[in-house]
Amino acid sequence: MTRLRTQIAALSVLAMAGLGGAAAAHAASAGPGHTPTTTLAQDFNAVTRNTQWQQTGTLKLNFPTYHTEGIAFTPQHIFLSAVQILEPTVKYSTPQGGYDRTPGKGIGHLFVMDTSGHLQKDIVLGEGDMYHPGGIDFDGANVWVPVAQYRPNSSAIIYRVDANTLAVHKQFQVADHFGGIVMDKQTGHLVGNTWGSRRFTEWDLRGRQLKTWDNPNFFIDYQDCQYVPAGKMLCAGITNLPQTPSAGGANGTYELGGVAMLDLTSEQVTREIPFQHWSTAGHVATRNPFKMTAEGNHLTMRVAPDNGDEGNGTEILTYEATVTPAAH
Repeated sequence: MTRLRTQIAALSVLAMAGLGGAAAAHAASAGPGHTPTTTLAQDFNAVTRNTQWQQTGTLKLNFPTYHTEGIAFTPQHIFLSAVQILEPTVKYSTPQGGYDRTPGKGIGHLFVMDTSGHLQKDIVLGEGDMYHPGGIDFDGANVWVPVAQYRPNSSAIIYRVDANTLAVHKQFQVADHFGGIVMDKQTGHLVGNTWGSRRFTEWDLRGRQLKTWDNPNFFIDYQDCQYVPAGKMLCAGITNLPQTPSAGGANGTYELGGVAMLDLTSEQVTREIPFQHWSTAGHVATRNPFKMTAEGNHLTMRVAPDNGDEGNGTEILTYEATVTPAAH
């Protein structure tokens, strides 16, 4: 019971800390013990490859979660996006119609839980071949969810879900696969990343493209991101790399995980770290859903790397680390 109370309290701290906008303002005025989320950029800049991360919590989700994608925390809820595959995609021998694979079939889910991880609502998102939700972001009022075709160079719908009423709004549709999104609170614009996070695009809220740029980094593919004040984006992800010939070569890949911070003005990666901690099913922890908060000089990371049919099912894992930010 004590451990459960600790996990619930930790999730509440994450939600109250917020990921931008109104949530940040609330945290800043919430009284002693709370700090503005601007410390997140400062604290992450102090993280190195030698930073000691300790796993401090495990929250088991007791409902079908399928293939998890993104996560967001609000004061009342935990949101988890996932894709339920009904028919896998199949690679073409040669591209057809501009695609490298069949569309497959599936169902996009946005699970809404209370802060203890109990399922409250299953919101089904998507249209036609667009059934794959990606990384999600909470802006203090809304949860933003991209739902794309499960293949590159395709199409996606950007959804806005009211975090309080859970009302769903189809914001706009775009002609490419976007697997992650954040709301830039500094500009009021949305920033999405394409298949493999090879390119970023910025839109206004009507879906008008304002700019696009190539990802200068090839370390990992970003899976789930969040906005960081001011004008930054924190992303976690994974890449699969070949092993030595004796370990199976290209057929014996291993998962490399990591976290990166990007400046949305300069369009450059400003800090990145590897993160080699593993889940119950043996996946690197940053495989998919990810969010991080900071309080003082203490960082808290929450991830949910395992699918519902793997290992012990989907678990929200909590990792914590203490850092020493540079003096200003």
